[in-house]
Amino acid sequence: MNIFLILCLLLLVDASKQKKPHIIMIVADDLGWNDVSFHGSQQIPTPNIDKLAQSGIILNNYYVLPICTPTRSAIMTGRYPIHTGMHGRTVQSPQPWGVGLKEKFLPQYLKKLGYSTHAVGKWHLGFFAKEYTPTYRGFDSFYGFYSGKADYWYHAVNLTYCGLDLHHNLEPVYTQWGNYSTEIFTAEAEDRIRNHNISEPMFLYLAYQAVHSANRPEDPLQAPQEWIDKFKHIKHRKRRKYAAMVAYMDYGIGRIYNALKAKEILEDSVIVFTSDNGAAVNGFNWNYGNNFPLRGAKSTLWEGGVRAAGFIHSKLLKNPGRVSMDLMHVTDWLPTFVNLAGGSVKPNNPLDGVDQWETLQNMTPSPRKEILLNIDNSTWKNAALRVGDYKLIQQGKIRGNYWDGWYPPPQSHRKTKTVNYKPLAASVQCGKAPVNVTHCTREHGYCLFNIKEDPCEYHDLSKEYPDIFKQMLARLDEYRMTMVPPRNNKTVDPLSNPKLHNGVWKPWVTL
Repeated sequence: MNIFLILCLLLLVDASKQKKPHIIMIVADDLGWNDVSFHGSQQIPTPNIDKLAQSGIILNNYYVLPICTPTRSAIMTGRYPIHTGMHGRTVQSPQPWGVGLKEKFLPQYLKKLGYSTHAVGKWHLGFFAKEYTPTYRGFDSFYGFYSGKADYWYHAVNLTYCGLDLHHNLEPVYTQWGNYSTEIFTAEAEDRIRNHNISEPMFLYLAYQAVHSANRPEDPLQAPQEWIDKFKHIKHRKRRKYAAMVAYMDYGIGRIYNALKAKEILEDSVIVFTSDNGAAVNGFNWNYGNNFPLRGAKSTLWEGGVRAAGFIHSKLLKNPGRVSMDLMHVTDWLPTFVNLAGGSVKPNNPLDGVDQWETLQNMTPSPRKEILLNIDNSTWKNAALRVGDYKLIQQGKIRGNYWDGWYPPPQSHRKTKTVNYKPLAASVQCGKAPVNVTHCTREHGYCLFNIKEDPCEYHDLSKEYPDIFKQMLARLDEYRMTMVPPRNNKTVDPLSNPKLHNGVWKPWVTL
């Protein structure tokens, strides 16, 4: 036989053995930078998250959007929210809007590449018409809730109107009353893994409700009492409850890992973990997460609002066990996953995300040189841009407060030893915050920071480096020219009232 033909056949055989990896994406809700022990948290041990992070790649220069819906839209579309109209407020349950139907979602890409696709947990991308729900946007199955927040035990959503919001595909689930949502979603994800047909690759999107506050102001932080009791060393009662919520999610993530191992697909899996935004701190939104020493909180464009706790873990990684300082954005997951799945995104695609697999796998410099952190002229009146080491920011008020300070966690009786192995240098080190805080409001003007040298955003450099400042203002204006109008119509539709739908939040508009 011709030697050239033999080589070709060998290459074909080798290619046929290559498996498309299973992709498991885990999204925490409102988890802060300082709420995981791989970032140095001394209050809340997260041993399962830490194990995956420490043996994977910790993403320390990784950004998301400042609130839920924009980040989730960026995950699904690979596009900046200013280009999809999702850059303002979150989708509220009685409002008839969502991510536009012309947008192609991540699971739609993966289904064409042979993947089975499953969504578990929080959606928050619109549901007023059935075409906006998960099983119409590329997912084979959905088990979770449509809204932004809910009661962890009773799964009711009280936003203008009150009703049940827990669904299996399009059908309401009445049988989980009194069962804790983090447990429900973990068990459902385990079931998806256990029953998966291993002849095809799987994309599992597990978006926990944890650790977002519930919708009852009298009981916003919810966890099983036996888990709350594990954190008696935390004096602050609400921070103690919050710690229990984090710990139960960490316990669930350990079970997901074990399920993949038991199914014997762990070796062929890629696990990504991310928060959707920074923590709501000091009672903001009834919550007590923590981003310290980063500045700011959820809903802001300060580092504490948009620099996320994230990592990737896989046996397929060539250089695991490290901290990456490569610039990365949440929109990058879509083209990265599509590449991993054996596909490609067309050169004329409208994506803002870039494929990061070469950087993650071979430690080549990130192809990303800048990140638009967001522009929102209508709601929060803020804008921010990261180019290289520099960041330009203007921050507006959020419910009467700028939330532009540094918020240490409520103190414990004692320090908690969180890991029994040598931690990687994944924490951020900053000196003492300045006495005179630099404000970066519309009244004070934009500020410029060197994030590499000043990750806590202490020192405004706009006067010191006027040329860089002007260049970044000009670049931000270029982005502003590409914005589309926000899709948020701010309309409360009385026809959404669950009283009209057997007490259930469900699609109420026929397209």
